[in-house]
Amino acid sequence: MALSALARQFAAEIKNHDWSDAPYRADRAGHNREHDNRAVPKLEDPQTDNVRMNVMWVTAQVLGYQDPSLKLFEFAEACGVNIYTSRGAKSGVITSGVRTNDDGHYAIPGTPDSY
Repeated sequence: MALSALARQFAAEIKNHDWSDAPYRADRAGHNREHDNRAVPKLEDPQTDNVRMNVMWVTAQVLGYQDPSLKLFEFAEACGVNIYTSRGAKSGVITSGVRTNDDGHYAIPGTPDSY
């Protein structure tokens, strides 16, 4: 199943953004360090990947609540997040970052883990 138009737009924006300096500055949507005119510290690649994954999870929490048919792995991959383990299987890390109830429904955005 294809992602919804809204999920595709969120994923495109997340993937397009340069997250490598996210902790050091507030950036406009779609920031790219190649266009910077000042030096700002840069995260290592694994740190940058963690920021991107966190942004994907927060966005997926709301999307999944609004659209229960959201395919989390498809969305994560569209965001530029690596969804595979070193052995090539889909990583459980992806699903561990969203809050769901026992029925698999996404938790209401802004609620604690147990809702």
